Amino acid sequence: MRFLAGALAWLESRSGLGAFIKPLMSHHVPRSATWWYVFGSATLMFFVIQVVTGVCLGTMYAPSAAEAWQSLRYIDKEVPAGWMIRALHGWSSNAMVVMMAIHMLQVFLHASYKYPRELNWITGVCLLLVVLALAFTGQVMRWDQDAYWGLGIGASITDRIPVFGSQIRDLLLGGPIIGGETLNRFYALHVFILPGAAIALVGLHMALIMRHGISEMPRPGAPVRPASYKKEYEERMARDGVPFHPDASQRDMIFCGVCLIALVVVAAIYGPFGPGGEPDPTLIDTNPRPDYPFMWLFGAVSLLPPASETFVMLVTPGVIVLALFLVPFLGNAGERAPSRRPVMVLAAAFAVIAIASLTWEGLASRWSPVMNGWSALPTPAQFVRGRTPLEMQGAVVFQFAQCRNCHALGGSGGQRGPALDDVATRFTPEQLTRQVQQGGGNMPAYGKNLSRAQMDAIVGFLSTLTPSYETPAAIPGAMLPLPISSAEPAPR
Repeated sequence: MRFLAGALAWLESRSGLGAFIKPLMSHHVPRSATWWYVFGSATLMFFVIQVVTGVCLGTMYAPSAAEAWQSLRYIDKEVPAGWMIRALHGWSSNAMVVMMAIHMLQVFLHASYKYPRELNWITGVCLLLVVLALAFTGQVMRWDQDAYWGLGIGASITDRIPVFGSQIRDLLLGGPIIGGETLNRFYALHVFILPGAAIALVGLHMALIMRHGISEMPRPGAPVRPASYKKEYEERMARDGVPFHPDASQRDMIFCGVCLIALVVVAAIYGPFGPGGEPDPTLIDTNPRPDYPFMWLFGAVSLLPPASETFVMLVTPGVIVLALFLVPFLGNAGERAPSRRPVMVLAAAFAVIAIASLTWEGLASRWSPVMNGWSALPTPAQFVRGRTPLEMQGAVVFQFAQCRNCHALGGSGGQRGPALDDVATRFTPEQLTRQVQQGGGNMPAYGKNLSRAQMDAIVGFLSTLTPSYETPAAIPGAMLPLPISSAEPAPR
C-alpha cells in the first residue's frame, strides 16, 4: 500500500491529474437533481463505447470499394468476437441518438436552456447534428445495398439545391457517380473528422456545465430573472447543494450500468447490422431501409406528394435546425415549470408522436426507386411525343429502371455513361439489345433484371432517340462501340 500510495503521489506531482479531476467530482449540484438528470451521462457512455469499438473495427476494416463488404464479412465470420464488436458499435450508435434525443427533450421540457445556459443548448444541438452525421456515415461503411441506395437518395436530395446542387453532389460523392472515391470520403468523415468534432463539442459542453452549473428542477412560481439568477443560484448551491460525487454520480453509474447491460443483451440477441447484399445498381427491385435514427425521415418522404417533394426536402430540415438553434433566444427568461408552459409541452408531445408515427410508416412503407431530383427526372416531352404504345412502354421501363442514374437525356441525368439523345444514330436495335443485356465497360448487365417484353419495349424506345436531322443506324457492326466509361458520345 505504501508503494501504491507513493506511485500515485509521484504521478500526481508530475501530471496534476488529481487536481484536474477533483473539481469535476466535487462540484456542487442541486439537491433536487434526481433521475431526470442521468440521460446526459448515458449519452456520454454510449459515445465512449462508440470510440472504443470503432478503434477496434478500424484495425480490421478495409476502406476500399472492392474490399469493404468482404472485410465486414471476415470480421463477422473469422475474427473472434468480431460480430459482437460490430453489434456493440451499431446498437450503441442507435442508443446514443435515442439517449441524446431524450436528454434534449428533458432539457426542453424543464427549460434548462434559459439564462445563463443558452450556449449549453446550442452546443447540444451541434452535437446532435454531428451524432446524426456519424450514424449516416456509419451506415455507408457497410457498403451494401442499403448504403448504396441511401447514398443515391442523399445525392438526389442535394442535387435539388438550386444553383450549387450538382457541385455539392459531386463533393459528397467524389464525382458524378457512387464509387470508390465516395467510400474514401465517407470513411474520412466517419473515422477522423466527425469523431474529432464530437470530442471537441463534448469537451466544450462539459466546460459550460462546469461554468454555469446544473439547473435545478423547475418549480412553479420560480421564474428565471437574468438580472439576479446567477447570484441567487450560487447562494442556493452554497446553502443547499451537494457534491456531484457520490450523491449524483451514484444515480448516473446505476443508470449507465443498466443501459450497458441492456446494450450487451440486445447486441448478443440481434447481432450486428448488415452487411446486406453487395451494392448492385442493377437490383431495381431492392427494398432498402435506413437505420433507425433516419426511419422517420424515410417514412415522411414516402408520404410526400411528388409536387411538394423538393420544397419539403430542402426547406423542412433547415427550418427544424434553425428552430432548435433559436429556442434559447426566443425565451431565455421566465417560468421553467412545464405546468406553466403548456404550449411548449404540447409542441414536444406533437414532435414525439409525429416522429414515432413516421418511424412506423418508414418500417411499413414500400420503397420506391423514383429519385426525381437526380437520375429519374420526368422524361422530356419531346422524347415521348408521337411514340407507339410499345415505345411509350419502353419510356416507362427506361424511367423506372433508373437508366438516368448514369445517362443524361435532354440535358439532365447522370454522367457515368454517354448522353442518349442520339443513341439510335450510333447503335442498331440489335446492338442496343446486346448492350442492355450484357453490359460492358462500367455498365452492368440488365439481362436478368428485365423480361423479354420489357427488353423489347426499352430497345424500341431507345431506337427512336435520334435528332430530326439524322437517320438511325441501319448496318449492324458499322458503328463504334458505346463508350460506357465516357461522358461524351462516341464519334461518328
